[in-house]
Amino acid sequence: MTPDELQVSVADGTIHTVVMGFTDHYGRTMGKRFDAEFFCEVIEDGTHACDYLLTVDMEMEPVEGYDYANWAGGYGDFHLVPDLDTLRRAAWTEGTAFVLCDIHQGDDHQLVEVAPRSILRRQVDAAAQAGFTIAAASELEFFLYRDSYQEAHTKGYRDLQAAGWYVEDYHLLQGARVEDYVGAARRVLTASGVPVENSKGEAAIGQHELNIRYTDVLTMADRHVVMKQAMKELADQQGVSVTFMAKPDADQPGNSCHLHLSLWQGDTNAFVGDGPDGRSDLFRWFLGGWMRHCADLMPCYAPTVNSYKRYQDASWAPTRIAWSTDNRTAGFRIVGTGSGLRIENRIPGGDVNPYLAFAAALASGLDGIANQIEPPDEFKGDVYAATDLPTVPHSLEAANTQFGASSEARRLLGDVVVDHYHHFFASEVAAHQKAVTDWEHRRYFERI
Repeated sequence: MTPDELQVSVADGTIHTVVMGFTDHYGRTMGKRFDAEFFCEVIEDGTHACDYLLTVDMEMEPVEGYDYANWAGGYGDFHLVPDLDTLRRAAWTEGTAFVLCDIHQGDDHQLVEVAPRSILRRQVDAAAQAGFTIAAASELEFFLYRDSYQEAHTKGYRDLQAAGWYVEDYHLLQGARVEDYVGAARRVLTASGVPVENSKGEAAIGQHELNIRYTDVLTMADRHVVMKQAMKELADQQGVSVTFMAKPDADQPGNSCHLHLSLWQGDTNAFVGDGPDGRSDLFRWFLGGWMRHCADLMPCYAPTVNSYKRYQDASWAPTRIAWSTDNRTAGFRIVGTGSGLRIENRIPGGDVNPYLAFAAALASGLDGIANQIEPPDEFKGDVYAATDLPTVPHSLEAANTQFGASSEARRLLGDVVVDHYHHFFASEVAAHQKAVTDWEHRRYFERI
């Protein structure tokens, strides 16, 4: 939707509300709802919001210790600037348009360095300066429940009714039973400018995957954000619930979000070359950089305490850092040939913030090219059974300790970004360490 098309839709009464959104650290969509006529008046100016939004925890409490914003600084405003390339009809809700925003500083109108979309923008600019564009896709999985979000909350998120009763990976019959929701999601996403490829049952009870088409990396991250917001709102309207958390059930596989990337020079896939299996030096070096820096940047791919519970052997989630051709046991799976050749990183889960994950991937891969970093030898066979491969970190605490201490992370993302997000992840770890869990009650209440 262009601004002119919005004006027409506002004038004829089709659109009465415009939502301006952006993501916080968690990847949650925050923002404001505007009267559509007023939005058209201020479309070039944007709006303001409190800068504490880049310091709060999940419960919206400001966390002390950030340099960016704090009580001493008074928690002023930042400037939300709509990216009109993201303006679209929000087909999942009546009479509404939706636009994503960049976050600018209020004084000099520069991008806020620690905002997730700003971090990815810087890496996209770095790729462009090196002569590359990036094609990307993210594959989001989710669990669907027949309880509403409010019912799930009331039940303490326990004993929820899954939208299925057996593992339904690729099953068309079980898939047909959830077309009331999943089919509606495909249609509203397509109508909202998020083109859909397909949906399918996944490898757990009530789990599904909905794939949207690949595009340039910034647009892909935007589509990912819009998709999650649309699917949650649609679930609310239907009285059901979806979760993208990485491991909602200890006894089942978790939600993944595989990232696909390829490097382009004009209309040519730069990963294609004269090397083994038709792959180029650029492919090899990009893969080498992505793999080498993976552990140092792990919180960008696995940002929550729950993320790390997904990494279990023989669970379809990777547990070791290796690459292999069309091998789903490897953290880095090489798929496609010719113009479709790409690298799939299977490490991120459904809880990932796409801006941070894609930024980490680009920073790593571009560094691999700049320094001609060679990947290890390709692994053949069952990666889960390997005993001599580096493993993914076992917890957010361990991953964040490495992230904060890493000179490589600081070189790739900058001290300001690393310090800010190291504090954010540490705050998440601290909150978890204070929590008393159901597991503790079951284990200790009576028998200790």
